Amino acid sequence: MSDPVHAESEAFHTEDMTISMGPQHPSTHGVLRFIVRTDGEVMREAIPDVGYLHRSIEKIGEKVTWHGYVPYTDRADYLAAMFANQGFCMAAEKLGGVEVTRRGEFCRVIACELNRIASHLISVGTFGQDIGAVTPFLHALRERETVNNLTEEICGARLTYNYVRIGGVGYDITSETCAHITEFLDHFEPIVDEYNRLISYNKIFIERLANVATITKEDAFQYNIVGPNLRACGVQWDIRRDIPYSVYPELEFDIPVGTGEKGTLGDCYDRYMVRIWEMEESCKILRQCLKMMPKGPAVAKVARKFKPPAGEVYVRIESPRGDMGFYVVSDGSEYPYRVRIRTGSFTAMSLIDKISRGLMVADLVALIASLDVDAPEIDR
Repeated sequence: MSDPVHAESEAFHTEDMTISMGPQHPSTHGVLRFIVRTDGEVMREAIPDVGYLHRSIEKIGEKVTWHGYVPYTDRADYLAAMFANQGFCMAAEKLGGVEVTRRGEFCRVIACELNRIASHLISVGTFGQDIGAVTPFLHALRERETVNNLTEEICGARLTYNYVRIGGVGYDITSETCAHITEFLDHFEPIVDEYNRLISYNKIFIERLANVATITKEDAFQYNIVGPNLRACGVQWDIRRDIPYSVYPELEFDIPVGTGEKGTLGDCYDRYMVRIWEMEESCKILRQCLKMMPKGPAVAKVARKFKPPAGEVYVRIESPRGDMGFYVVSDGSEYPYRVRIRTGSFTAMSLIDKISRGLMVADLVALIASLDVDAPEIDR
């Protein structure tokens, strides 16, 4: 006599479900889509589907002048436009043999480190909101608005700055603005501790992120992960120190790395905490720059019709999302022959499919937030 329970279990059959996360999902932070195959709540794979934000920004570089392309670089990463400004200008300066004024270099570092703080505040603030903690996001956004006020004082803009110029910066940083930056630092450094008490060391927050979506050093190297995501794996690598540029060699600052103190080295929590610590290091850098600020012009004299000699160059800069590279080719004309932008978000996307396997669907939101991927950086 056959067992009816056994017969029923043999007849029972399940199939994986394929669902689309995005491109309008609020947790993807932009028009970014994931094709997710799940077995219940467990993901089999999460394949990134990019291309919804392609704007031909690199091709545009061939159609405008060297000076005229700087505003377009703002759009490479709208949360960290200063770095893209500086990266392209550094490439043009290297090709044309232009020496940036010393005051201009300090202005660049001050503007970029303020921008790094603003970018990281969006990252850690939305991180909490994505997994259900709304209040920390409001705290982070409040501090970011103060940074935006400072950048508005510096260059008149709050998001897409168009501040850096070939040879220096477009506007000098006044002594009054320097005083306002100091006031902000005096206010902000204690706020970071307050923010940590609010969310970073919250028991539920830690349990939600610790041991989730761990990236090993080996995977980080193989997939070319950069920036805070690489440093969270315990790798102390920062372009500002290891391939130094501007006046960073004259400044003292630490390179925060993941510790695995709450879970596994390289997990979501480590990636979050590295950005918290980096904001504190940016405060140190800003204080040093304000004390060391030299006198003199903020920009060197550069021909209006800038025509660097024919050649090619690759320049790297440490943006909030890591190693940003500009490969620029000149044919000796007033227009770049080729512009290619290398970003940290694009390489981070390639790893998501591998480390998402076996995670819960809800953990994909934490994974995306921990990588701090930026849609404009992915599609150019």
